[in-house]
Amino acid sequence: MYRCATELRHGMRLILFVLAAVVGLSANAEYQPGPLLTQMLDGKFAGCEEIVFATRVSGHDHWYVNFGYYSCDYGDGPKLNFGTYPDGESLRGYGDGGRLCKLNLRTGELTLLIDDPVGGVRDPQMHYDGQKVLFSYRKGRSATYHLYEINIDGTGLVQLTDGPDDDIEPTYLPSGDIMFCSSRCRRFVNCWFTRVATLYRCEGDGSNIRMVSSNNDHDNTPWVMPDGRVLYMRWEYVDRSQVHYHHLWVTNPDGTSQMIYYGNLHPGIAMLDAKPIPGTDKVVASFSPGHGIPEHLGYVTIVDPKAGPDVVSAVRQISKPKELVRDPYALSEDCILVANRRGIFVMNGQGEKERIYELPESLRHMECHEPRPIRSRPLEPKLAPQVDTTQTHGELVLTDVYNGRNMEGVKRGEIKKLLVLEQLPEPVHFSGGMEPISMGGTFTLARILGTVPVEPDGSAFMKLPALRSLILVALDDKDMSVKRMQSFVTLQPGERTSCVGCHEQRSQTASVSLDLAALDHPPHSITPESDVPDVFDYPRDIQPILNRRCIKCHNTDSRESGVDLSGDRTPLYTNSYFTMFTRNLVADGRNQPRSNLPPRSIGSSASRLMHFIDGSHHDVHLTERERKMIRLWIDSSAAFPGTYAALGSGMFPVSLPYGQLGKKCSTCHGSADVEGTAKPRLGGWIEKHICNLDHPEKSFLLRAPLAKSAGGFGSCGEGVFANTSDPVYIATLDAIKASAQRLQDEKRFDMPGFRPNRFYVREMKRFGILPSDFSDTDPIDAYEVDRAYWSSFWCK
Repeated sequence: MYRCATELRHGMRLILFVLAAVVGLSANAEYQPGPLLTQMLDGKFAGCEEIVFATRVSGHDHWYVNFGYYSCDYGDGPKLNFGTYPDGESLRGYGDGGRLCKLNLRTGELTLLIDDPVGGVRDPQMHYDGQKVLFSYRKGRSATYHLYEINIDGTGLVQLTDGPDDDIEPTYLPSGDIMFCSSRCRRFVNCWFTRVATLYRCEGDGSNIRMVSSNNDHDNTPWVMPDGRVLYMRWEYVDRSQVHYHHLWVTNPDGTSQMIYYGNLHPGIAMLDAKPIPGTDKVVASFSPGHGIPEHLGYVTIVDPKAGPDVVSAVRQISKPKELVRDPYALSEDCILVANRRGIFVMNGQGEKERIYELPESLRHMECHEPRPIRSRPLEPKLAPQVDTTQTHGELVLTDVYNGRNMEGVKRGEIKKLLVLEQLPEPVHFSGGMEPISMGGTFTLARILGTVPVEPDGSAFMKLPALRSLILVALDDKDMSVKRMQSFVTLQPGERTSCVGCHEQRSQTASVSLDLAALDHPPHSITPESDVPDVFDYPRDIQPILNRRCIKCHNTDSRESGVDLSGDRTPLYTNSYFTMFTRNLVADGRNQPRSNLPPRSIGSSASRLMHFIDGSHHDVHLTERERKMIRLWIDSSAAFPGTYAALGSGMFPVSLPYGQLGKKCSTCHGSADVEGTAKPRLGGWIEKHICNLDHPEKSFLLRAPLAKSAGGFGSCGEGVFANTSDPVYIATLDAIKASAQRLQDEKRFDMPGFRPNRFYVREMKRFGILPSDFSDTDPIDAYEVDRAYWSSFWCK
């Protein structure tokens, strides 16, 4: 039942654990409930005199980095090492020490249900009968959290789940099943070094585990609402900023009908640990500011959903300014349990709080978490399941594509098709940015699944693959983008669902006809785009078109109109890919804290590049397939590589001689690293983008200040580099050549002989995509490995 560590000090902890389970650990004999707690014990706490809570060593990274490990040794984060995986990889993100505690609120008596000095304990939830606790537990010296149950007297510890992945944040469902978050989804945060956990469910004994969320990033803290649905936080950044959208969503317990609950149009708050307030339609949550604070710290906030999911006035902050707490549990709007680093508190509706437990000084390496009252509670309604796991698809009815927000200027009849894209999960990540997936745009590769027709009345009826993160893009009669989702939709196997319109109004009842043209026939299957790649790779698929049609004028030597569309490699991308975004040839608009953009504001219809290839630009004529390739590349997120193996590989910013360059260039360009200015500053911007690693002597950094008489462009006058014998010119060229040699030695994804780095290979082995005995010399096609990884999540 309890794993004892072999060290003597751990043995002493075991003795304490046994004593605690039998007789409890008394608090200070002078303990007396304070006035606020006394009032609550006679009020909303009446008949409930005990709580359960966890203490553990907390993480010091983002709010979502509290289990698992870092993918690599890159980055500027804390270099914490708390043990090793069985294969020797470092465990990062948590430390040793965890307890599951029971506290008597009247006597202050503390009983330890679990005391593991080298493990971790988190996320307790009381069973409906009030007699046992469901929680997540990482036993000492083990690598992962799993689900456990224990009786409230400390007996009957049972392990429910196991395996190589983390299971956290469980909640009992009224059916007797359990919903929880798990890294079984085997993907990484698209902008960080750590694993993702998404929604899963299982039976009460831990069997029949099933994925219910296809999210590429985290789902958090599911909790059942009075109507039987499950409230949770969903973090996503589909065509939006990666740090602004983590809001409240709801789903049926079987994963059907996933939809927004509150906040998806309001960036800048992580809405965590939401739970219903008994006797009301409201919920309480921790609103963690900005991108969120470590371990869910935030402001206790009450949300009233009756006004709709987008009304700012629907929230009321309870916490006092600058008083950060976490894990709110409300017995009423005026009686709330909360935790912080040092203790457990009760809080009233005015934000006044009173400590009811303080962590002893000897345990200050841990922090307090997740207080819950020990009491029985009524079952919520059992919603009838709508999932058929023998199916691989679901069905979606769109009633009217023209009915929605921010559709001004779109005339009825304009939209002919829906382009269906799939956001592809990421098997590993190595940085805080999107490079080299995109340049300031998407973090995520997208697969083009194909199109479905839209009827003249605006309706569509489609059969879509289940458990895939899908985006719909409305297309006009020229297949140009009109409006695109900035979120994703997921269907469960066998699910039949509908949406009212494009970015529908959740707070209005739409006037919808039941006589939809789309329902006159069975659902349309997706028609594939068979003559184009489903996942675009810019050097492989787009650059050859530019080579045939554009670089006669727009090349490294002539740079007609200042545009270089050659495929020469820069430290991160290529000259042409860099030009696409710095010259606004592609209307991207991604990675911005904006939602529900106006029609034709991003994508193919808003991209200048499409006008340059329509035949009007210097009589340049592309084939129909070439135009289609460029259009679909733009509408499928305009990524640079077509494989996640490109992450962390082949990127070599140049170590330039800034001291010497500064003496030559600082009058015009200064020395600060400021991107996007009319005259770029010296710094990281130039070392990443305007150095040519295929032909170092053709680097724009060298040729722009080099005199025309010496073969340069003379862009900076004739006095910067008069000739190629200038010592600063030579030092700069040598630095570029050094990075160019590294690129030739280590290879980029678009070069013969490329091999993914060891972190990518390690995760693909861990996930079972590559064989466990795969060696550094075995042949590998990263594109095929990615495809095998993505297809491993498909419903079979």
